[in-house]
Amino acid sequence: MRTCLCALSSLPAFLAIFPARAAAPPYGVFSKGDGAAAGFGTVGGFGQVSWAQDWSTITTPPGRKRPYDGFARLKNLSLSDKAYIRISFSGEERLRYVFENRPLMGTAGKTNASRLLLRSQYGADLSVGKHVRAYAEFLQAFAGGAHYYGYQSGTQRVRLDLQQGILEIRGTVLGAKAGVIGGRQVFLDAPVSMQSARDLTNAQLTWDGVRGYAIWKRTRLDLFDFAQTDKRPVGVFSDGTNYAARMFGGYSSTALPGFSLWGKPGQLFADLFYIGYLFSGPLAAQPLPAPGRAQAASSRRDNIGARLWGKAGPITVNLTGVFQGGRYRPADRLLPGRAVRAYAVNAAVLYAAPDKAWKPSLGIQADLFSGGSFRSQGGAVGTFAAPYFPLPYYNDVTLSLTSQNLVGAGPSFDLAPSATFHIKFHLPFFWRESTDDAVYAVGKTYAWRDTLSGGYIGTIPQAQLAWNFAPHWAWTQDLAGFSASHAMRRAGARSGAFVMQTMMLKF
Repeated sequence: MRTCLCALSSLPAFLAIFPARAAAPPYGVFSKGDGAAAGFGTVGGFGQVSWAQDWSTITTPPGRKRPYDGFARLKNLSLSDKAYIRISFSGEERLRYVFENRPLMGTAGKTNASRLLLRSQYGADLSVGKHVRAYAEFLQAFAGGAHYYGYQSGTQRVRLDLQQGILEIRGTVLGAKAGVIGGRQVFLDAPVSMQSARDLTNAQLTWDGVRGYAIWKRTRLDLFDFAQTDKRPVGVFSDGTNYAARMFGGYSSTALPGFSLWGKPGQLFADLFYIGYLFSGPLAAQPLPAPGRAQAASSRRDNIGARLWGKAGPITVNLTGVFQGGRYRPADRLLPGRAVRAYAVNAAVLYAAPDKAWKPSLGIQADLFSGGSFRSQGGAVGTFAAPYFPLPYYNDVTLSLTSQNLVGAGPSFDLAPSATFHIKFHLPFFWRESTDDAVYAVGKTYAWRDTLSGGYIGTIPQAQLAWNFAPHWAWTQDLAGFSASHAMRRAGARSGAFVMQTMMLKF
């Protein structure tokens, strides 16, 4: 698996540093790098989702008669003659400690909040012949600490429940490797600036629904229709489906012709997509002219976008543009609905020098998520919405800000002193895109607005150290701090520090 700690990566470093021993799955050019171009997130021996892993060469390594280690013996086990029925087992134990001295810019109602999080995930992947497979994954999660907050949302404390459960039918259709995956699943086929697996919490974001995919030699297509899993019930095996939160659409990707730059190979992908959102509650509310007030509503967002990404020799690029249309509907049916006219532009470029000592990489990331105006209650809604959890490692691991009414820019710098130890630095600076709009966190609109002067919000320096100290084991430490601007402090925001340590066993 490719090692990448940069902001372009779709997974945190403690996953990226596991050794690459498995061959890429058979998706042709879309298997290059970490295989994320196939649409299932990072695949390979330690993929982001266990049903996207490929263990075929780990269990039968070339030139060896035995697997690499004891955990590899749990993969690709034959349950019938000629291996017609096979099963693989996967598991994860993750212990995480989080300290925040002033969470959410001091508005969480807690000071020096400490969280201790334990997640246990175990799954089994059953294949019947070449065309049928089923995967089931179970989760139990515990959370405690001192001065903690936010545990009642179903994202930290989870009694034993089905985290993922899918049935896949696959084969060859019109010359493409194609399949249909139905059931509860993690979905990663979207730009990380818009949607992620929500792995910062104990419970990942999962969806109930169906997706179909087709992968040709240089083109792939993915169609999907999901409702969000409702993790708020607290009983054993009590998770349901939240039909008020939906995501649907289609994603296409074309592998451009390969090339070389400065003597190194390059491969770029050009993507076109439509992703529709339906959501309500705090995520859909819009600020009212009265300070600190918001209008309850539901919203449909139609995201039409394009993305150019991949490697150009030693340069990794990720360029995304999204237009967001749709409709905003106040909860009070007597009030008229409003059109949505929002947009986002994201760019990240990273130059790597793998032949140098410590393999340094230097890059820059810039993002623009449009804002609106509380003064225009009858016009179109201009605030970009990202209700389904953009990747925290992409922009703000502290979760103080989210991808609404936001402009961010800053450098990143990565080092790899050894094959098992990696360091990342990221220094983004943030502004409001519209000074007539609020400052936002995930599901939260900060009360400051009229008392703010200027657009500068502050900076959130971030560092990450990741050590794969033994096979299947990783230790990661994330350090970050929010440094509020003078205007933000005067309005009531508070600077703060964030520390997160993670110990994980994964097989």
